[in-house]
Amino acid sequence: MTEPLAPYDAVLLVGFGGPEGPADVLPFLRRVTAGRDVPDERLAVVARQYDTVGGVSPLNAQNRALRAVLQESLAQRGSGLPVYWGNRNWTPLLADVIPELYAAGHRRVLAVLTSAYPSYSGCRQYREDLALAAEGLDGLVVDRVRHYADHPGFVDTVAATTRAALAELDADVRAGAHVVFTAHSIPLTMAATAGPTGDEYVGRLRDTAAAVMERVDPARPWELVWQSRSGPPTTPWLEPDVGDQLAALAAGGTPAAVLVPVGFLSDHMEVVYDLDVQAAHRAGELGLAVRRAATPGTAPAFVAALADVALDRAREARGGPVAPVSATRGGPSHTVCPLTCCPARTPRPALAGTAADARGESPPLATGRP
Repeated sequence: MTEPLAPYDAVLLVGFGGPEGPADVLPFLRRVTAGRDVPDERLAVVARQYDTVGGVSPLNAQNRALRAVLQESLAQRGSGLPVYWGNRNWTPLLADVIPELYAAGHRRVLAVLTSAYPSYSGCRQYREDLALAAEGLDGLVVDRVRHYADHPGFVDTVAATTRAALAELDADVRAGAHVVFTAHSIPLTMAATAGPTGDEYVGRLRDTAAAVMERVDPARPWELVWQSRSGPPTTPWLEPDVGDQLAALAAGGTPAAVLVPVGFLSDHMEVVYDLDVQAAHRAGELGLAVRRAATPGTAPAFVAALADVALDRAREARGGPVAPVSATRGGPSHTVCPLTCCPARTPRPALAGTAADARGESPPLATGRP
C-alpha cells in the first residue's frame, strides 16, 4: 500500500549536531553553552572527552545514515519527497538548511525530531530553533511528528537490543542481572513542566521502559536512572545518577547489570563516554559485570516507526482519520503542543502572535513571517 505525505512537500530530520574533527570541538561546545557564561577552562575539560573518540562525535554520521534510510522507507510507502537534515548546534545548521529548502520551493515541511520524549530541551527548544531559522521566510510552515517512544517499532527495537546485551553476560551472572534504563537528567523544574499535563518526561520514559521489559522478561528487576547531568550543583536534577545506582546494586549483591540508554536514539557522546567509559569504569571498580545495549540507530523497525508517525501526521493535516498505534500505557502523545507544554525559559517572538495562540495552542513549529 502506498500513501503520499501530502500536504507536506519535504521532510526535515532535525538533529542536535556534533563536532566532526578536533578543531570543531571547542567551537561546538561554545555554541551549545552560549549565554550560560561557561568559561573555556570548563569547556576544555569536556573537550578532553572527545579526545577518547578522536575528536569526532558519532552523531552526525549516524544522522546522515538515518536520513538516507528514512527517505528510503518513506519512498517504499509511496512518498517521493526529499528528506533534508539540519542540526541545532553544528553543521549542517538549521539556519542554513531551512533557507535552502525554502529556495528550492518547499513551503510545507514535516519535521522529524531526533528526540523521542517531551521536555523543554528535548522538544520545545528544537521548535524554537526551527522558528528562528524560518523567520523572514514568508509562507513557510513546519509541523512536527508526535513523540514516538511509545511506538511499537521503537519499543521492539529497544527490547531486541536489551535481550542481546543480556545474552552477552556470562551465564553465571545473567539470571541475577538487573536492567538499568538511562536517560538524560534534566532539572526538576523542567521535568515538572514537561508535556501538557506536566512530568511527562519521566512518565513516558517509565512507560517505555515498562513496555520493553514486558517483551524482554516481565519478572526481571529494572530501574530508570539518569545520566549526563550538567549545571550548578545547587540546582536539583533528576536522580539517581547511573553511577550511584550501580554502586547501590553492587552493595545489594546484584552480580550484573545491563545499561539500556532508552532516552537516546543513537550512540553519540553522552552514550559513548558517559556509559561506555565512565559507567563501565565505575562498574569495574565495584566488581559488577555490565553490558550496554545498543541504541536504535538505523534499526529497520525503528526507521519504520518514524515513517509511521510521519504518515500519521500527514493524514491528520489532511483532516483524515488517524489511529496511531502505541505500545505503552500512556498511549500516543499529542502532535500539536498546547501553550502550557514544556514552557520556554525565555519566550521568543517567533513563537507568538499567530492564530494558534488565540486558540490556546502552540503554533506550527515554524511559520515564516516577514
